Amino acid sequence: MSRTDFNTLLEAGAHFGHLKRKWNPKMAPYIFMEKNGIHIIDLHKTVLKLDEAANALKQIAKSGRRVLFVATKKQAKEIVAEKIAAIGMPYVTERWAGGMLTNFPTIRKAVKKMSTIDKMATDGTFSKREKLQIARQRAKLEKNLGSIADLTRLPAALFVVDVQKESNAVKEAKRLNIPVFAMVDTCCDPTDIDYVIPANDDATKSIAVILDAVCGAISEGLEERKLEKEKEAQENEAHEGDAPAKKDAKPRIKKAVKASVDAEEATVAEVVAATEQKAE
Repeated sequence: MSRTDFNTLLEAGAHFGHLKRKWNPKMAPYIFMEKNGIHIIDLHKTVLKLDEAANALKQIAKSGRRVLFVATKKQAKEIVAEKIAAIGMPYVTERWAGGMLTNFPTIRKAVKKMSTIDKMATDGTFSKREKLQIARQRAKLEKNLGSIADLTRLPAALFVVDVQKESNAVKEAKRLNIPVFAMVDTCCDPTDIDYVIPANDDATKSIAVILDAVCGAISEGLEERKLEKEKEAQENEAHEGDAPAKKDAKPRIKKAVKASVDAEEATVAEVVAATEQKAE
C-alpha cells in the first residue's frame, strides 16, 4: 500500500491548525508547536495515524463491508463526492438527516420511495400536474439520499471530515458502536474518534491528500477481495472437474477388490486340495 509521506502533507498545508485560543487541550499530543498564534500539527504523527486508519479501512473493504463518508462543509463536499463515488462507497455531502443511522429503516423507506416514484413515472401513472410535484419531491430525496441509495444495511464504519460540524453523525455512530475515522483539527475533541487523523480539515488540498490515501487503501482492499473470489471460483471449478474422475475410480476399486477376493478363494481351494491329497 502506498504511503503518504511527510512532504506531501506539508505541501498540502495539512500541518496548519487553528488559532491557539481556539484549541482543544485534548489535541495536545498531536500538536508540534505554536507559531504566530497558530498551532502546528505534528505531521510525523499524522503519517503514522493515516497509515493506521488506511490499513483498517483496507481490511473493511476487503471483507466486503461498506464505509460511509460524511463531509457537508463547503471545502470538502465536492472532493468527497468525486473521490468516493469513484470507489463505489456511499457518502453524504448535503445535510446530515437526523436518524440516518439510528433510524435506518425509515431512511431505507425514503430510498425505496425514490425507486417507486421512478417506476410510476415510467409507467405514466401521474398526470402532468402530479408529475411536477412528484419531480420536486424526488429531486429533494435525491439530493439528500441519492448517494446512499445502494446502502442496504448499516455501514461498517464512518469517515468524517470536520468532527465539530458532523457531531450528530459521530454521536449516532457511537450509539450504534460503529467505528469512526476522522480528520481532526486542533480545535476538535478527539475523544469519540476511534481512528484520529490529525490534520487541517479546512484546506481543500489537505482534505484531498488524506482522501487520496484513504481511497487508495479501500481500492486495494476491494481489488484483493476480487482476486480472492476469482481464485475461489477457479478452485471450485477444478474440484468440479475432478468429480467425474472420482466417480470413474469407484468401479475400478470394486474390480480390484473382487479380483483380490477371487485370488484368496483360489488360494484357499488349492490348500484344501493339497491337504486332501496328503490325507489319502
